[in-house]
Amino acid sequence: MRVVALLVLFLLAGLASNAWSLDAEQWFLDGNRLSSEGEFEEAAKAYQKSIDQNPLAPVAHYNLGIAYKNLRQLDNAAKSLEKGVELAPTDLDIRLTLGNVYNMQERWKDAIGQLNIVVHRQQNDAQAHGNLGWAYYNYKEGPPFKQMVILNLSKAVELFGQQNQLKAAESTRKILDEAKIKFGY
Repeated sequence: MRVVALLVLFLLAGLASNAWSLDAEQWFLDGNRLSSEGEFEEAAKAYQKSIDQNPLAPVAHYNLGIAYKNLRQLDNAAKSLEKGVELAPTDLDIRLTLGNVYNMQERWKDAIGQLNIVVHRQQNDAQAHGNLGWAYYNYKEGPPFKQMVILNLSKAVELFGQQNQLKAAESTRKILDEAKIKFGY
């Protein structure tokens, strides 16, 4: 009898955890739908409900961070993305987005830390090179990283051009030209 009772409890616990994770997944999917519709405030709420039920899902923290970024709630975005990096330290998309948010917050040193990881592991990422060049360009806490600015911005222009992202290439080229003048290149 005791074995049967334990078996029933085990099965009920399994069913409860499945219902719990399905609910977290449904909130996550609702967040994705709302984000695709541009409803970032509602998407953030849905992602948060998903996280409340499954706090160990890095993609939910990542998507929440993006929703907050789109809402220009940069402190919340950074916190969500930092949790995503904590849960999935090898996920370069989370690190790239976190580096971008740090740039938006003018946290240059933090941006450099995240974006350096991305460009060293994913060398053909135009956005990472461009954002890293921008962070180096604005970093004022030490000697200017002139060569790193020029190198990363040049690489970004090249990669954006190869990917036929002409507007991104042109705007990055303007920053590169400004940097070359500033640094005497």
